[in-house]
Amino acid sequence: MKAKERIICALDVPGTGEAWQLVEELDGVVDFFKVGMLLYLGGGREFVASLLSRGKKVFLDLKLYDVPDTVGPTVRQVAAMGVDFLTVHGHDAILQRAAEEAAGSNLKILGVTVLTSFDQADLEAMGFPCSVEDLVLHRAANARRRGCSGVVASAREAALIRQKLGPELIVVTPGIRPAGASLGTHKRPTTPGEALRAGANYLVVGQPIIKAPDPRRAAQAIIEELEREEERG
Repeated sequence: MKAKERIICALDVPGTGEAWQLVEELDGVVDFFKVGMLLYLGGGREFVASLLSRGKKVFLDLKLYDVPDTVGPTVRQVAAMGVDFLTVHGHDAILQRAAEEAAGSNLKILGVTVLTSFDQADLEAMGFPCSVEDLVLHRAANARRRGCSGVVASAREAALIRQKLGPELIVVTPGIRPAGASLGTHKRPTTPGEALRAGANYLVVGQPIIKAPDPRRAAQAIIEELEREEERG
């Protein structure tokens, strides 16, 4: 996989006008885009369909969490759209139903492990009597067991996932911040190079690209960092 193919730009903006401007600025540099709840509510299915019709890849980050009989038909609709990645939360039955409904389509189901805005103190406050690493590994193993194609996890845990679960599981890492960039709400960030070394397949990058004075140049700089890392590797 080429370095540029690893970058997923998070279109964390409220409206389609701003989103399309970013897509156009990044044309030929980044062709994989994450659409989260904010933009999905602002642009809906039509925006996603338009992205796909232009040959872009789409990561629909809706973090579905509902009863299996609701998640299942929802996944079928997303698969019919031609979306590439979809995030799902939940326990065994939810993940398994999502994976079953996506089978035979282009859609890959990603199980959510632990958000990068959470740290150990947050887990303890929520009543989890374990470390971040243990919970990430538990959820990643469960996602694989239930048929998910991959997981969303911080690069800080990506190496552990690779060590314990092998190379097949797709690992998508948010919380990517080039050296010196603002951390935002992320409590477990990593640089692009660190994420690649840890075994991440795809890097989700939002603010460092979309808030940059020159988004295209910012994306190119991240790609160049990955290329240098691959040459060293």
